[in-house]
Amino acid sequence: MNLNSEHFPQRPAWVEIDLARLRRNLQLIRRDLPREVKLLAIVKDEAYGHGALDIARIAIEEGAWGFGLSTLEEAMVLREAGITSPLLLLGERQEAELEWCVAHDLTVCVNEPLTVRKLARVAAGFEKQVPVHVKIHTGMSRYGVRWDEALPLIEQILSEKSLRLEGVMTHFSQSDEAEKTFANLQFARFNEVLRALEQRKISVKLRHTCNSGGFLDLPHAHLDMVRVGILMFGVFPSSVCRRIPGIEPVMSVKAQIAAIQKLKPGEVVGYGMRYTAPGERRIAILPIGYGDGFPRVRNQGDVLLHGKRAPIVGGIAMDALMVDITDIPEAQMWDEAVIMGRQGGDEITVHDMAKLKNSVSYEVLTSWRLRLRRKSVNNEQKAARQFVNAELR
Repeated sequence: MNLNSEHFPQRPAWVEIDLARLRRNLQLIRRDLPREVKLLAIVKDEAYGHGALDIARIAIEEGAWGFGLSTLEEAMVLREAGITSPLLLLGERQEAELEWCVAHDLTVCVNEPLTVRKLARVAAGFEKQVPVHVKIHTGMSRYGVRWDEALPLIEQILSEKSLRLEGVMTHFSQSDEAEKTFANLQFARFNEVLRALEQRKISVKLRHTCNSGGFLDLPHAHLDMVRVGILMFGVFPSSVCRRIPGIEPVMSVKAQIAAIQKLKPGEVVGYGMRYTAPGERRIAILPIGYGDGFPRVRNQGDVLLHGKRAPIVGGIAMDALMVDITDIPEAQMWDEAVIMGRQGGDEITVHDMAKLKNSVSYEVLTSWRLRLRRKSVNNEQKAARQFVNAELR
């Protein structure tokens, strides 16, 4: 018997990533964009919990220009795996990170003069001219230089021989809602900066403003590149933004029944005795809980078993949740349940999960813990391409 860790039995709860769906989503997005507009795939936070490396490899095959990330560690994982595409580090960088960024050809967002000077000095030491993007704060009040104070910073960058102004960008604070007044105000402010650059005959290769919501609803703001994150993964950023037919969720969460209990009337379930059986009930235990990222609710929500909804009963434990399968007599030990995703003709969506968490879909995707293994399916390139192309015809 081989007891090497490579043959370790897999836990009967997992996150499933459908790479054929990812490929199709990317093709639909790419088809929706004008040919000349580049696609920056946002793969920060392990590609919103989907696994950054697999996502990046497929995104390259489907025409992504590069990738947006948040931390140096995230970028280095891709570089060390052989990803050579442009990697744009969003946010601010510590001085200690700059040498790593230059050495590994990472593109940095610069937002203030001191970082410009330090980055220029490091780049000169490597005898490189490194590309930078300037973040323009147009109203979100997060990272970036104010739109009415941006020109001096841009001129400082142009004065540094070891730096190359490759991009200018901003970020919409409300691009996916029906009301677009503030988004359009932000875009107008960004255009003030662009006009000032044109007047000084300063050219910029990449002007970009749009996240997923902006890509869907603000076509006049596409410019040279769009930054698409959550939409790649088949989740629309709001209930009111434009839909692209065929976009489907890439992530599902599944578990197998690990135990079945038969309750008599009046017996209780779980911590705090939050559920009391009104009659004879059959209860299935799934080995997944709040320690894996499931919201710690009580008597709320459902899972799918044999294509039917099984209501959650009692309180969610760290490693277990309980569901009532009285009305699903065919359910047996080790049957597969869908926690999030589709089974049969029904679906528990990421938005359903967000309501349980009293949060948003972004948090749901990124909060599934890594102790839930990521299981990629439909990863055969040829088969996936045939599937996608047939769907797109």
